[in-house]
Amino acid sequence: MGKLQSKFRKRSEIYRTTQVEKSETTFDSKVVQYEPAHKGSTNTVTNLSPELCVSGGSDQAVVVYDWKQGRMCQTFQGHNREVTKVVCYPGSTWIFSASRDKTVLMWDLNQGDEPIQEFCGHELVVNGLAISPEGRKLCTGSRDNWMCLWDIESAKCEQRQNVSRNLVTHVCWVPGSSSVVQTSEDKIIRVWDSRAWQVTNTFPAKQYIQTHCDVSPNGHYLVSSSNGFGGQGCEATLWDLRQPGCKVVEYRGHLQTTACCMFLPTPPGGSPQVATSSHDSSVKVWDQNTAVCLGTLHLDGAGPLVCLTPTDSANLLCASFNNGLHHIQLGNGMDQDSGASSGGAGELDVKVVARF
Repeated sequence: MGKLQSKFRKRSEIYRTTQVEKSETTFDSKVVQYEPAHKGSTNTVTNLSPELCVSGGSDQAVVVYDWKQGRMCQTFQGHNREVTKVVCYPGSTWIFSASRDKTVLMWDLNQGDEPIQEFCGHELVVNGLAISPEGRKLCTGSRDNWMCLWDIESAKCEQRQNVSRNLVTHVCWVPGSSSVVQTSEDKIIRVWDSRAWQVTNTFPAKQYIQTHCDVSPNGHYLVSSSNGFGGQGCEATLWDLRQPGCKVVEYRGHLQTTACCMFLPTPPGGSPQVATSSHDSSVKVWDQNTAVCLGTLHLDGAGPLVCLTPTDSANLLCASFNNGLHHIQLGNGMDQDSGASSGGAGELDVKVVARF
């Protein structure tokens, strides 16, 4: 496998393009290197629109980037420590960023480069960030064991709850629901009712720290990922939210911590899929229901791959510790003439087409 990967790397060609050159550069078999979004590690990435993504990194910046055109659109500077999470409200220009500086800032792409709201009250790094479906409330979770519910318009904390040992790692709102799901370093997944701000369900504790979670668009399923090493505890798990605690399948194959897990938009005529990224520098795509690995991408030298966000059923953005952001394409066939190796026992061609 090492000789095979080396061969593919030698065959790849990195293009540093200008705006003029980009139109002449195809994405079929070349990895295009655009202007980097961040100086240092990239910790988080999400979508603002079909063309724009938002990312945060160790440089304390929040960056809006046109990933299709390969150009930086806006940089927001307001945090004084690294940015840990970013989320956007669908259909709007709102951006929320959480940081190790214990705050959450709200930005609007159409209202200059200063934050329009600041949410202060946590005592440690904020790792969880989620917006309610109607866009009025913001949920935050921190390593300080507090889960907080804020009114976005006033930036006032309306509800807060401390749960012993609940070192929050991620938060997501269940679509079309009043429920919020969060993962924690205490290995427990909790479901909150945002109306009473109480824990309504907990899932059976896993063997290792739960690093991330995502909820399917229909609100029926939850996928969570686990810390681990040497292939132990590095799985992602699919749960049925309609039957709390009901484990459906596990996705096993990563060799180190599975840092992120996401539901992918279902391809036309295809079956539902889940993507995971790991500290072992690989991205895997799985059949949601059978847990068969459909494709694997190895990003040698990229370091831990800490965050994923799908843009559509064929495109995926990945944040890495060493090499910035990667635009990944998912397609049929096994064309491996790209800047990283793709393979596995499945059916997908998973390749990098650009870095920024």
